Amino acid sequence: MDRSSLSEYMSRTVENIVSHTIRSTLKNPKETAFLIKYLFTTKIAAARRLKSEKAGLHIPPFLIASITKSCNLRCSGCYARELHSCSDEVRDSQMTCQRWNEIFREAESLGISFILLAGGEPLMRRDVVVKAADSKNIIFPIFTNGLLMNNFYIDLFNKNRNLIPVLSIEGYQEETDQRRGQGTYKALLEVMGKLDDSGIIYGTSVTVTTQNIEEVSGKKFIDILSNLGCKIIFYVEYVPAEEGTDYLAPTEKERESLAERLTGLQSDYKDILFLSFPGDEKATGGCLAAGRGFFHINADGGAEPCPFSPQSDTNLREVCLKDALKSPLFARLDSEGLLLGEHRGGCMLFEKKAEVDALMGL
Repeated sequence: MDRSSLSEYMSRTVENIVSHTIRSTLKNPKETAFLIKYLFTTKIAAARRLKSEKAGLHIPPFLIASITKSCNLRCSGCYARELHSCSDEVRDSQMTCQRWNEIFREAESLGISFILLAGGEPLMRRDVVVKAADSKNIIFPIFTNGLLMNNFYIDLFNKNRNLIPVLSIEGYQEETDQRRGQGTYKALLEVMGKLDDSGIIYGTSVTVTTQNIEEVSGKKFIDILSNLGCKIIFYVEYVPAEEGTDYLAPTEKERESLAERLTGLQSDYKDILFLSFPGDEKATGGCLAAGRGFFHINADGGAEPCPFSPQSDTNLREVCLKDALKSPLFARLDSEGLLLGEHRGGCMLFEKKAEVDALMGL
């Protein structure tokens, strides 16, 4: 897929996501009103990206921003801890709130419509989350473990509909508590109830493994989330960052099975949006990382291909967002074909770590 076709495909994807979310919130006038207004801004954003495309610069519609290295949990198999992008210590090297705010503004001017906030635990950077709320033309899905969801955040999300909390859950109580800690599942259900009672649209993020793929895509599990008001479910393929866990990464056959299941679930649950990551890379002509569909900004400002491929030769402290997209590493990943081909599961660039390191001279 050439850049022009990819841009059109991604723009349609953005509009489809927003349109579907509008349909799922028709019983929530406040949310629907915001999303209808936002749908118009996505068209403006798409026009900006098209203008840049014609000038020779490809702008992705998405960004992933890990705004902190700190986290209040130690989940088993956590890719962030295994890749040393998450720790128990607050680092002085973390990018300032002021610079994050500037990046959000730059993103809007370039036509970027979604910025996924991650960590660490993003709710530990209250200053950055509050600033994100001011960028009304960007939707910020905030991937959180949910345990820091207090009245302050409930009120913040209620007043700023461009902030969408996405709570991490691994399945039922046994699976969730086993990975995230005793009592996490119960706490998550309580948070979901509070968000639903407040009329706040929220989502969940489920790490898909070979062991839970059928369970977390089954109607029994979806019914629990649906009854608690969940409107978006992200299925994220497990990346075997922890040594000896390759067997947990979904295979090609399992990814195809999940895609079929999600099509069926979308038909059965009209008010829930089902998304998978990385999803069908064949439809987009390869991996969407390194600026094709998105790229990752780490807590220190490094521009990385994706969270699972934490190599960087460009830092947002030193360059603007537009120049970060011109990263020599991103260009070489594209030109040398490392974003193409088959992979066993989870993440193409993670499997090609040695080749990416070689490009960096490591």
